[in-house]
Amino acid sequence: MEEARKQPSCTTSTEAKEILPTENMKTPLQSNARWLRTYKWWFQVAIYILFLLSGQAVGTLLGRLYFDKGGNSTWLATLTLTMGFPMLLPFLFHSSLQNHNADYSRVQQPSVLVLTSIYVFLGLCTAGDSVLYSLGLKYLPVSTYSLICASQLAFNAVFAFFLNAQKLTFFIINSLVLLTISSIILVIHNDTEDSSNNSKNKYTLGIICTVAASALYAFVLSFTELMFQKILKSKTFRVIIDLTFYESLVATLAIVVGLFASGEWKSLKSEMQDFRLGKVSYIMTFLWTGISWQVFNIGCNGLIFKVSSLFSNVISVVGLPVDPVLAVVVFHDKVTAAKVVSLLLALWGFMSYAYQQYLDDLKAKAKRKCPREVTEDSITEI
Repeated sequence: MEEARKQPSCTTSTEAKEILPTENMKTPLQSNARWLRTYKWWFQVAIYILFLLSGQAVGTLLGRLYFDKGGNSTWLATLTLTMGFPMLLPFLFHSSLQNHNADYSRVQQPSVLVLTSIYVFLGLCTAGDSVLYSLGLKYLPVSTYSLICASQLAFNAVFAFFLNAQKLTFFIINSLVLLTISSIILVIHNDTEDSSNNSKNKYTLGIICTVAASALYAFVLSFTELMFQKILKSKTFRVIIDLTFYESLVATLAIVVGLFASGEWKSLKSEMQDFRLGKVSYIMTFLWTGISWQVFNIGCNGLIFKVSSLFSNVISVVGLPVDPVLAVVVFHDKVTAAKVVSLLLALWGFMSYAYQQYLDDLKAKAKRKCPREVTEDSITEI
């Protein structure tokens, strides 16, 4: 009995064969197929990360450029966040996405009413979120705006805890605290140089709108992940395209209604004529901003689908420090001590979260190697 207790549970080759016979009996062809699947997964994740980071950086800078060079329409700036959905039409109607997806046809699809309800709800939330983000970008420098957006990770973790059963460990909680403090520093420190072109009330309004937008954006991410888990179960690229297209379509229609209801459409012609970079630049800024944010949406939904909403948000937060750096070069934003401290805290918070992901990955690998121990732990917990 004592000798039996001393034997490790996952060390001998005999036990490994008894526990995982299929793992030891895998042919080279099976091993290669598994490697190819892993490689394909990482390649897709890398592409979505590239879409998210590039779309976010370009979209933010072009949005700020619009306001700096004479643009003043909040609703038009909001429209650029969602109006790029027509570029998805070739993917939406591509025959290979409709007719050659075994997974899509095999999984029972939700009813049209359910899908419509999901798209309308997410679209309206996205429209409201876009309005808040546009107000924040209108009244804040890019550097301040980007750093405050880091608070969306804290909100996302809270929503993921309730909607997606995300565990809040010490390192994740530490990340939330640091990111929250990072945003609070900017809220308290109203930089007079940064707000010279806007009143103090508008500066405060910009901060409030950006924080509110971050919270709503975090909710949309967690709710989207919940929909992928519970309703949109088909593991295909078409699901991502469908969700991105129809969500953006609903949001665009809602924003267009707001544009006409507010009366801002009447001043768009004169605004284009007075745009300091010229009419062509005005149109191109509007066009490329819309394309950039649509690329961002594909990357965001793709990462939610492939990994999780929290991971998607983490990648988005990782890209936020890029915007202030670019803003210093492009718009000559001031680099203050408060912004530096806020940026360092945001990076520290991200590193804390990344370390928790590293620990989770090690734990998952250990479970795959030692299924007997996992079973005993599970029985003990139950």
